Amino acid sequence: MNIAAPSPLGHVRVELGQEEALQVLHPRSIIAFSGAPRNREDKFMNIGGAFRKKKWIRSRLQGPASFVMGLPAGYSLVPIEVPEGGSLLFDFRHIMFLSDDMTFKSKVMRLKTAWITRELIRIQFSGPGTLGVLSVGDLAVIQLDQETPLFVDKGALVAYPDNASIQLSVYGNSLASQHMNVQWELRGKGPVLIQTGSRDSGLESRLSDEGWFKRLLREVLPFGSVYIK
Repeated sequence: MNIAAPSPLGHVRVELGQEEALQVLHPRSIIAFSGAPRNREDKFMNIGGAFRKKKWIRSRLQGPASFVMGLPAGYSLVPIEVPEGGSLLFDFRHIMFLSDDMTFKSKVMRLKTAWITRELIRIQFSGPGTLGVLSVGDLAVIQLDQETPLFVDKGALVAYPDNASIQLSVYGNSLASQHMNVQWELRGKGPVLIQTGSRDSGLESRLSDEGWFKRLLREVLPFGSVYIK
């Protein structure tokens, strides 16, 4: 399998060999397919999968074939190799595709955690195989520590180890804790996957703000709109 994901271009290209197959969980994202028509087979998802993904149809694509998937603006897709007995718990909404022979099981979150995060279930995949993981911005990997806690914005956490200690928290002094989103506090061993797209909705507007003085000069000076950019 060959996966090329030039994220600035907003798409990913996947090439499948003769014996390779993928389960694509967002079939409408497939914008081009090269291969025998019979190499694509759409099926209804089971009730659990449909509930978690809010999708009813999945596609099985068989090689030899290649296809292109369109990505939402600002998103990237990263292939993750999952070993047999993989320990990472994923937010199922981030999974675009998985190798055909992979298995997975559900892990129910604690009621208190599910109430705050609106996340009832995480999914544990077992390989060997490949997951196509969709994230806002790039996907960062941070290793956990048993003693030093890692705090992650609740909207940025894509996956974490099944054996990690995890709870909801805030951190810093009183001013910091009053003006931040709820955080996941994690301890343990293994990697944590985090989507790095900006969580500050006002950051882009502040960075692009040219300032009142520049706008004033453009309006007051003759031909200001021409010479002042």
